[in-house]
Amino acid sequence: MNDSPATPTAPSRFELAIERRWLSLTLIAWGLIALWYIWQRWANITWLTLGDTDDNMRLMQVRGLLAGQGWYDLRQYRLDPPGGFNIHWSRLVDLPIAGLILLLKPFLGTAWAERWACGIAPLLPLAVTMAGLAFTVRRLVAPAAYILSTIILLGAAATMQMYVPMRVDHHGWQLAMLSVTVAGLADPRRARGGAIVGVATAISLTIGLEMLPYAAMAGAIVTLRWVWDREEARRLAAYAATLGGGSAIGFAAFASYDNMAMRCDALTPVWLSVMVGGGALLFVLSWISPTSRPARLALAAGAGAVVVAAFAHAFPQCLGRPENVSPELARTWLDNVREAKPIYKHPLRAALPIAALPIAGLIGAIVATWRARGSDRFSGWVPVALFVAFAAAMLLWQVRAGPAAQLIGVIGATALAWVVLPWLLGHRWIAVRVIGSVAGFLLISGLFAGLAIRFLPIDRPDKRTQIVSRAGARCTSIPAMRPLEPLAPTTIFTHVDLGPRLIALTHHSAIAGPYHRNGDAILDVHHAFTRGADEFRAIAKRHGARLLLVCPNMAETTLYRARAPGGFYSQLAANQVPKWLVPVPLPRGTPFRLWRIDY
Repeated sequence: MNDSPATPTAPSRFELAIERRWLSLTLIAWGLIALWYIWQRWANITWLTLGDTDDNMRLMQVRGLLAGQGWYDLRQYRLDPPGGFNIHWSRLVDLPIAGLILLLKPFLGTAWAERWACGIAPLLPLAVTMAGLAFTVRRLVAPAAYILSTIILLGAAATMQMYVPMRVDHHGWQLAMLSVTVAGLADPRRARGGAIVGVATAISLTIGLEMLPYAAMAGAIVTLRWVWDREEARRLAAYAATLGGGSAIGFAAFASYDNMAMRCDALTPVWLSVMVGGGALLFVLSWISPTSRPARLALAAGAGAVVVAAFAHAFPQCLGRPENVSPELARTWLDNVREAKPIYKHPLRAALPIAALPIAGLIGAIVATWRARGSDRFSGWVPVALFVAFAAAMLLWQVRAGPAAQLIGVIGATALAWVVLPWLLGHRWIAVRVIGSVAGFLLISGLFAGLAIRFLPIDRPDKRTQIVSRAGARCTSIPAMRPLEPLAPTTIFTHVDLGPRLIALTHHSAIAGPYHRNGDAILDVHHAFTRGADEFRAIAKRHGARLLLVCPNMAETTLYRARAPGGFYSQLAANQVPKWLVPVPLPRGTPFRLWRIDY
C-alpha cells in the first residue's frame, strides 16, 4: 500500500488562462454587462430618464461647458437667475460625458448624442471598479476568485445602481476610486500600493468629498502599517507624495472659482492644505523611520495631532457639518434627506437589502483574516478587513454609505463563498449539494434579502406612497414637460426637487435645486409654499418668476401640506386660488397645474 502523499494536480491550460488573463477576461465581462444594461435600460436612454436631480444637473453642467461656459465657472445660471446657483462640484466627471457627446454628435445629432453619452458614461467607472476588485481578490483569495467576485458584485443592487445607464453623476467614479484604493491596500508591492492609494484618494477628493471618511481610513491604515512594520516606509512615502501632489494637481486643474473660497464641502484651499500638509508630514515620517515601534507610533500620533490642531485653528468654520447651512435650512430640508439618515431609521424593506451583503462581507473578512495567519496573505487581509469593517459601520451614520459598504463587502463575501461553496458542492448528500449550495450563495451574496422583500409581505408601500412615487415619475417625464416648451422662455416658480429636471428638459429657468450652498433660495421656495399667498407673491416677484408650476402629490408637496395645513400650497391643493394667478391651459391628463403670476 502506498502511503505517500498525493501529488497536487497541475492546473490545466484552461485554468492557467483564467488565472493569468484576469484583466482581459474582466474587461470582456464588463463589455457584456454594459451591453446588457444598455439593452435593459433602452427606454430610459430613449426618454432621457435622468432619475436623480444630480444627474440632471450634471448634464446641465456638461451642456454649459460645451456651450462655452468657462472651465472654472460651474455656476448654474438657469437656477435663480441672473446670479445663478453655486454648485460645489468639479469638471473632472464632466470630461467623459462631454467627450462622448463631441464624438457622437456628428453622427447622431445633439439630442441623441446626449442620450447615448448619458447611457454609456456611467458604465465606464464600472470597468475600473471590476478591475480593482479583481486585483484584490486575486491577491487575497485565489487567482481565479475574481470570477466569483464579479458575480457577487452584480447582485449588489445599491452599488450597481450607481453604474446603470443615465446615472451620470459622480458617485460611480468615486466608487471606482474606492475599489482602486482597496486594491492598493492589498498590493504586496509597497511603493506601488502606496502610490495607488494616494492617487485614487486624490482623484476621489477632486471629484467630491463624499468619500472623505474612507480616504481618512485608508490613510490611517497605511500609516499604521508603517508603525507596525518599518519596512512599510516605502508604501508610506509613495502614499504621502501622491496624496499631496495629486490633490494639488486636482485643485489646480479642476477647482472652480467658487471652490477657491475657504469652504468646507469640496477640495477647496481648506482641504488642499490638509492633504498637502498631511502628506508632507507623512513623507518626513517615512524618511526618518526610526527602528523603534513605540517611536514610530509616537511620531504618527504627533503628526496626526499637528494636523488636527492646525485644522481647528486655521479653519474653525469647518469643525461642524461641512455644508455650513443655517439651522433653519438644516431643520427644514437637509436633516430630512432620507439618504443622510442612519440605516436603522429606515424601514426594513429598504434597510435589509442594503445591509445584507456588508454583513456577510464583514463575516467573510474576519474569517479570511483568521485563516490567513502565518501566511503572506495576512498582511493584505488585515488592512482590507479593517476597511470592510469601517465601510459596514458607516451605515450606522448614513444610509448613503450603502453603495460603498456593498462594494467593499464583495471582497469578504467572495472569501467566504470561496470556502463555503466548495464544501457544500462536495457534500455527499445531494440535497446539500443542490439546495445547500444555492441557499449558501444567496445568503453570502445578500441576494436573499432582495428576494425576501420581493416575495414576502415585508413593509410593502401603502397606497399613499405609491401615489407619491407615481406623481414624481410622471412629473419628471419628457411627455409631461413637453407642453411647457412652446411657452416663451421665462423663470418658473416650482418645487426645489423639480428645478433641475425642469431646466434640463425645457428652455425655462427655475428658482432652486437641492444644492446646499444656495440655502436662501431653497428656503424662499419653502417659505413661499408654506406661508400665506401674499408672501408667496412677494417672494416670486423678488426672484423674477412669471409662472407657477406645481406637481400635486410629488414628495416635496407632502411636506408643505404636513408643515403648513393652512399655507399657500395647501390652499392651492384645496382649489383656493388667488385672483392674481391666471390658469395656463395644459393638455388633458397632464400631472401639472400651471398659472401665470400677475403682479
